[in-house]
Amino acid sequence: MFATLTDRLTATFKNLRGQGRLSDADIDATAREIRVALLEADVALPVVKDFIAAVRERARGEEVSQALNPAQQIIKIVNDELVRILGGETRRVRFAKQPPTVIMLAGLQGAGKTTLAGKLALWLKDQGKQPLLVAADLQRPNAVTQLQVVGERAGVAVWAPEPGNGVGDPVSVAKSSIEHANSKLYDVVVVDTAGRLGVDQELMKQAADIRDAVKPDETLFVVDAMIGQDAVNTALAFQDGVGFDGVVLTKLDGDARGGAALSVASVTGKPVMFASAGEKLTDFDVFHPERMASRILDLGDMLTLIESAQKAFDAEQAEEMARKLQAKGGKDFTFDDFLQQMQAIKKMGSFKSLLGMLPGAGQMREALDAFDERELDRVQAIVHSMTPGERANPKIINGSRRARIARGSGRQVSEVNQLIERFFMAREMMSQAARGKLGGLGGMPGMPGMAGGIPGLPGMGGKKSKGKQPKQGKKGKRGARSGNPAKRAAQLAAADEKRAAEPQPGQVPSAFGGEAADGDGNFELPDDIAQFLKRR
Repeated sequence: MFATLTDRLTATFKNLRGQGRLSDADIDATAREIRVALLEADVALPVVKDFIAAVRERARGEEVSQALNPAQQIIKIVNDELVRILGGETRRVRFAKQPPTVIMLAGLQGAGKTTLAGKLALWLKDQGKQPLLVAADLQRPNAVTQLQVVGERAGVAVWAPEPGNGVGDPVSVAKSSIEHANSKLYDVVVVDTAGRLGVDQELMKQAADIRDAVKPDETLFVVDAMIGQDAVNTALAFQDGVGFDGVVLTKLDGDARGGAALSVASVTGKPVMFASAGEKLTDFDVFHPERMASRILDLGDMLTLIESAQKAFDAEQAEEMARKLQAKGGKDFTFDDFLQQMQAIKKMGSFKSLLGMLPGAGQMREALDAFDERELDRVQAIVHSMTPGERANPKIINGSRRARIARGSGRQVSEVNQLIERFFMAREMMSQAARGKLGGLGGMPGMPGMAGGIPGLPGMGGKKSKGKQPKQGKKGKRGARSGNPAKRAAQLAAADEKRAAEPQPGQVPSAFGGEAADGDGNFELPDDIAQFLKRR
């Protein structure tokens, strides 16, 4: 959604890099570019004026003039101001001291309130709550049925005593839901109200009556992030007619310019509390202003990525994977392990959205847009077409086996070849990284087996990476040695000292850094294992 704004801001900051000192002309030119970028993103004019004034004032202050890198300081100022207009800090739900907590949803027709009610209920359920959905939208055709379907998908109970479609009193439904929640011990009640227009006084009064009947702890205004400037006007109308405590942004995965998201919190003074960016019930989370600002500036959102990984990956499984990658050069890591990792990654959400959280993702947007999410399913099909023995030991997969696997998965033999080749490459790289032999993961082939790959993404394409490889020493030599006799003697002495410090065959270093079985930090291994290590 913020692609255009991100591109404009990134280009603006690129012009500042390399300058040791910023003049007033540089600051004015940068402010103009930022102003144009915000207006093109459909941000409300009062918000833009306030934003630019704050950036100019701080850019001319001492924090920039005394900075070692003024250009980076400007970026920090813009980031701080973006966080401020997005609400400043993360706002959490206020739960009632005496259950149930009542959350009322209000907003325009078509903003996605009913689906959002299911997403919110699922999120509350994951937080250890017992939510109850209330079908108080009795105006829209089949709204009650839709909420019942959404509630069933989320595994959440729905209170729907009236059929809807214009039949029933929404105020009495909302009031009776509190009694039902008390009797059944539900601790959160989510009331889905009818969508309305800002100028519809009758429906606005109905929302106010529901509010007075249930006395909600939180009233959330649901706004479609794609409707632009009208979102601000509607928010002000709702604030005057009904009042609300926080904002929920829906459809953040759309291709609109996203100015509403940057304007609503600043204009109304109410924080954005949640954001929805997809059609799945899991595409919903708490809104973090600092993380959103970081994404807009193409600085990535690693915290959200880490949190998603922690939810999707089991700690014991991750530890087992690390052990396999560290031992025997990663040879214990099999296609079964790879398949397990892929399934965990799919639980984290869209692969495009995950890559979009990485710093600099805006520079490879075209490659991400060209990526086909079904590629993961094709890779899975190839792996599932292997026998258990082939998945455990990929080296046995010869030409005839590859042809059989290709027929079984409905893919080309070349795709099977690419998958196996990239699997070995990635396993080696991940093994080196796990053993601390890589300073970073740059150039890592990415997910092994992205057969079609992501065109243009480093290490993600279907072909072998052509990046620089580490220079290999001459065959049979342990390393380059100096021609100077004195230096060569010192090198040989250092090598002998290093070998002496290494554990001998039959011993492994203590993992705990203390005294081990033999008193020297080494464990004695059984004779059969020691003989095996000697043969290696």
